[in-house]
Amino acid sequence: MNPHLKPPAHHAEAAAEAVRALNHTTQARKDGFDYPSDAYEVVGPLNQLAMRLPQSFAQLSSFLVGLSKAGAVTADHGEAKEHLGDACSALASSALIAQTLAEHLERAHSALSPLGYDTSDEEEPCGEGMCICYCVGARHPCGCDCPHDEDCDCPFCWVDD
Repeated sequence: MNPHLKPPAHHAEAAAEAVRALNHTTQARKDGFDYPSDAYEVVGPLNQLAMRLPQSFAQLSSFLVGLSKAGAVTADHGEAKEHLGDACSALASSALIAQTLAEHLERAHSALSPLGYDTSDEEEPCGEGMCICYCVGARHPCGCDCPHDEDCDCPFCWVDD
């Protein structure tokens, strides 16, 4: 079956379920959320979601107006046209709010784009992650066990004789 032929409610439910799953995945930094780029990769699709919502709301409103014009709507209480007016007004407001949300998410996405994970403490020249020496030597003051270069005259390196 073509996925686009499924009822609209199916897709709305799938989107809601996807956001619920995202909330569980990002709760307390569980799996897969280690680097700034991970946040960037989440915010981008959320921005796309928010950008697409106004179209969905407008199409829902158009559908409801069409039903109203055809006289095909009734209400359990009150006037159907009043309820339809309230629904269409709320959908129009929702579209504006979603547009604002998309603009803010775009700003967040742009702000995240230059960020990276700082590995400077982990990538010292000796490869041990804590050495202050800029040569290859043995018995550095940090206690690392880097291989020693016999020609090294660095004051930080020394050799057992």
